[in-house]
Amino acid sequence: MTERKPPGVSFESWVDKQIRDATERGDFTSLPGFGKPLPDDKAPYDELWWVKSKMHREGVSVLPPTLALRKEAEDARDAVDRAATESEVRRILTGINEKITAAILRPPPGPPLGRKPFDIDTVLTEWREARAKDRRAEG
Repeated sequence: MTERKPPGVSFESWVDKQIRDATERGDFTSLPGFGKPLPDDKAPYDELWWVKSKMHREGVSVLPPTLALRKEAEDARDAVDRAATESEVRRILTGINEKITAAILRPPPGPPLGRKPFDIDTVLTEWREARAKDRRAEG
């Protein structure tokens, strides 16, 4: 706790002295962000900047359920491209298809899903063709 401002001392000089003393003691050197540039001050002021910053640091995302499911479907499609076996492709697509079907049958709040379940056989055909193309390119 800081001491009280003595009478007869201007507020500005008293504050400056407090800051100077704290700097000399090294009170500011261990603060988070010390030595890092300040965030962009040209951006418009956002009252929830600290909430967004905290969410970003914690890795929390707050998307409407349908947008989160769209993102999950994109991630599933990317995972299919990296899958090593057909059974892994089927497992990935079956999992996401169950979620998409549930969202179609009982739409969650938010924007429309705009997705339909993946046709597993069609995706597997594309997956096989991509792997064959990769093998031809290697050999």
